[in-house]
Amino acid sequence: MILNSISILNYRNIEAAELVFSDKFNCFIGNNGEGKTNLLDALYFLSFCHSMFTNVDSQMIMHEKDFFMLNGKYDTGDEISVGMKRGHKKTFKRNGKAYRKLSEHIGLIPLICVSPDDVSIISGGSEERRRFLDIVISQYDNAYIEYLNRYNKALQQRNALLKQAAEEDIPCDMSLMELWEEEMASNGEEIYNRRKDFVERFIPVFNNIYKEISGEHEEVSLHYQSHCQRGPLLEVIQRDRHRDIAVGYSLHGIHKDDLEMLIGGFPMKREASQGQTKTYVISLKLAQFDFLKESPLLLLDDVFDKLDSHRVENIIRMVSGKNFGQIFITDTNREHLDKILSKGHFDYKLFTWKEDILFKRYPQNINDITNQFMREYSLEVPLLERRLVASWKDVMPAAEPYTESIEIRNQTLWVKISSPALRNDLLMKRTELTQLLNNKVGANIINDIRFF
Repeated sequence: MILNSISILNYRNIEAAELVFSDKFNCFIGNNGEGKTNLLDALYFLSFCHSMFTNVDSQMIMHEKDFFMLNGKYDTGDEISVGMKRGHKKTFKRNGKAYRKLSEHIGLIPLICVSPDDVSIISGGSEERRRFLDIVISQYDNAYIEYLNRYNKALQQRNALLKQAAEEDIPCDMSLMELWEEEMASNGEEIYNRRKDFVERFIPVFNNIYKEISGEHEEVSLHYQSHCQRGPLLEVIQRDRHRDIAVGYSLHGIHKDDLEMLIGGFPMKREASQGQTKTYVISLKLAQFDFLKESPLLLLDDVFDKLDSHRVENIIRMVSGKNFGQIFITDTNREHLDKILSKGHFDYKLFTWKEDILFKRYPQNINDITNQFMREYSLEVPLLERRLVASWKDVMPAAEPYTESIEIRNQTLWVKISSPALRNDLLMKRTELTQLLNNKVGANIINDIRFF
């Protein structure tokens, strides 16, 4: 899978950018805090239908903007676009056609992202490790998300019954309880079987990659833990129902699954150094390549920090091979990245964050995409109206100190002027001012001006 190009509008701190990528390495250089990760997040959004940081899509819209838009073109011929206007749901399209369900898109553009936050897979709670499993499996098994959604819905409903019983000290509706337990068990065992199968095939691949990166300096292991290993899930859930009623939530099920991560036979969380932890996480992510349908896009966000030069060279040598596809790297150190890339014989592009992304404009294609998006969301007229109102001070700077309010209603500009003498002067220039303001925004937005 190759991402040929991307167009970005009003996404986080990126106002407008259009980038054409190398088929192999794409490197982004910039200081910490400038927003390099936001570009990788845009690529992630096009694959997973949401940001890697949050599921609140409105937070992706740039401050003081009305919408954001992403458009990616891939070597498969697919064009994926997503847009969102404030106060509205996002639209996600493949080749101009909106998806009926976003889950239909997951797996079409396989992607693996490695970032500094991924250490939470080791240091965080079990939900982080389940999320790791879910992200991988859902990209190659379309039914997995459906099972997961149905399980989570049943879990939510059962917990609501348990909470009500605990808080109000009333008996549970056992017919409903059994219904949701059966739903949890049937879908939970499907999820367990898929997770178990994945982990069994994943472990040898992961171990080989860790050895290659570390130079076989450490022995690591990975084990899957699940309540399903105690027997049929329905029996496990119902066995301690009285305890669940007492605490007000479900204590057993695949929502408690975990991965035990060890180094030298001891927990990674307690024993591993920063470099070993990062090596473990990177190995977990790179091992996913063997399980995805097509060669995924690989995002490496500031991954070389805390790693010795030997491990960095091993990682670059590995991902530059034929088993890995297109790669996107962010780093703060141009000299460091040049040194790494100079040792390989592969195609790459180097983007400097400020010059090539933040402050560079690509007017024609960006304008075409902007206009298409604005027409689709009926944003064109409201946006032009705001521009026209804002241009009043440029067209009539002398009137600005006396302008108390200004708004457009029914294609008429209403301007409240505090000075009677100025108001009379402006009334004589209504036709001329109407034309000047419309020319300023390049469209006939108002037909008249009323001063009061």
